[in-house]
Amino acid sequence: MQGRFVNFFNFSLRKVIVFTAAILIPFILIKMHRTSKETPLVLRPFTFTVGLIQNAYSSFSSGVRGTTSLYLNLVDIKRDNRSLMRKNAELRAQLGTMTELKLENERLNQLLEFKTQTKMQLLAGRVVGQDLIPEHSTITINRGTYHGVEQGMAVLTVSGAVGYILQAEMLNSQVILITDRFSAVDALVQRTRARGIVSGISSEACKFNYLKRGDDVAIGDQVVTSGLDNIFPKGFPVGEVIKVEQSEYGVTKDVELRPAVNPNNLEEIFIVLNAAQEDFLPSEEESDSETPNKETEIDKSKKALGQASGSANIER
Repeated sequence: MQGRFVNFFNFSLRKVIVFTAAILIPFILIKMHRTSKETPLVLRPFTFTVGLIQNAYSSFSSGVRGTTSLYLNLVDIKRDNRSLMRKNAELRAQLGTMTELKLENERLNQLLEFKTQTKMQLLAGRVVGQDLIPEHSTITINRGTYHGVEQGMAVLTVSGAVGYILQAEMLNSQVILITDRFSAVDALVQRTRARGIVSGISSEACKFNYLKRGDDVAIGDQVVTSGLDNIFPKGFPVGEVIKVEQSEYGVTKDVELRPAVNPNNLEEIFIVLNAAQEDFLPSEEESDSETPNKETEIDKSKKALGQASGSANIER
């Protein structure tokens, strides 16, 4: 019993000594540090060990704080990156819309300027459909008889001749383009005044028919409307000569044009409401001898298009 008491006392005594030393030694070290710049020799091993422990703890705590801070920063960066990506997508969409509005505004300004600089009575319209049949080049516009549109009226843009009204409905009309193989536009070479009839080959080319063997025409010449077909006013661009060929014994030349207006890029157009009332009428001699009949050409175009199968429109 006495042995157990001594062991218990010794064990408790050791705990008290260790606890007391753990409390007093730091105070002693602080006191010594304040009173003396040198640590006693007997305490140097202890202070060295404590210093190592402090340095290790400081390094560990600094590493933990750095890692935690880095993780939090990465979380913030990821969140900010998502926000910036979303804002960037919104800004890109807005930029695309604004760019489209800017381009449309420029086109409309050109149309307005063109309209104010001419004596012609022009009606602005928009392309709402295009023929899917490769053999034909027609478009549908959002103007019809309700707006004063009639069959045979010329359709233009600021760049040049587009076509003419083939069929007018109440609220929309079908336009046959100059690139359609059944169209016919009286035109002349701007440089030499040589005359012929322009008809379509494809969306990228037209044929300049009935040029005489001796007519002066060269690649690069500009071809414009003659104003003698009672459809188009005089002087509007039709196309540029890109090919001139002549057979050895032929009486006419084979001439091709690049259209002044790309039919695939049409959006806004003008319908000429009063071409026949302006000073574009031909003289009686020219009308009787050289000018093709407007109604005949239009009726011919309607008949040819009516015989084509599967004509359809795509809404833009």
